[in-house]
Amino acid sequence: MEKIPSLALIVFVGLALYWAGPYVVNWLMQHVFVTAYQRTLHKKDLEKRQRTIGAMLTNIWRILVVAGSVYAISRLFFATDVLAPLFASAGIVGVALGFGAQSLIKDFLSGIFIISENQFRVGDVIEIDGFSGTVERIGFRSTVIRDVDGNVHYFPNGMVQHVINKTMGYSMARFTIAVAPETDIDRAAKFINNLGLALSEEPDWRDKILEAPHYVMMGEFTATAVTLIITGKTQPSDQWAVVAEMRQRILELFEKEGIMIGTVPTAQITTSHKKKH
Repeated sequence: MEKIPSLALIVFVGLALYWAGPYVVNWLMQHVFVTAYQRTLHKKDLEKRQRTIGAMLTNIWRILVVAGSVYAISRLFFATDVLAPLFASAGIVGVALGFGAQSLIKDFLSGIFIISENQFRVGDVIEIDGFSGTVERIGFRSTVIRDVDGNVHYFPNGMVQHVINKTMGYSMARFTIAVAPETDIDRAAKFINNLGLALSEEPDWRDKILEAPHYVMMGEFTATAVTLIITGKTQPSDQWAVVAEMRQRILELFEKEGIMIGTVPTAQITTSHKKKH
């Protein structure tokens, strides 16, 4: 009975440290652990990096708290000479498991390098082995991404060899639109440039667009269509919204100005799709 107050104290302190850990880590990430490199990052990039590293440090904190609490409770109920053989056996078992779990160690070390090198962060849109999605979690062993269909993909960190990060630093709003062959390209380009400039100056879009979408050059052409290539620079993850808005406005303006949309042959669409993949 005399050990109950000590047990209650250990449990209370352990729970307090377990739940207070994330708040302490987040505060340190925002006010203390801000390096010169992080100061050069954009606000969104900095938030992603802090969230990613914060999640990793929180997991480490909680593992240490649980291990320390278990050790303190063991010390409370068992003598030191009884615990010594137990911990020695656990050490031997740990070494044996280490030899048989080299892939786990590889995954763990790869995860450390992914985070330390800032290859991608929670919230980034990335592509791994042909699968694209938003990073939901970077754990010690695996990276979890969710694709546009809601499917969740798990990738062991050790097998991640080539990653395409689509939202690092900035993104490119690049797309094409097909017009009829008889279209006055200079006139169409002028309309596109004016639309992009006007969009970049609107309050709802000016913070998302770094470089106004504009006509770049003429792409492929056939007897039924001429492809116009438009590109611009946006904040990370904002390229899809900008592209969708530009397409809608271009179609509305072209219809108003009598510029006909071209017909792209099905075979050309299929070939273009294969090249992208």
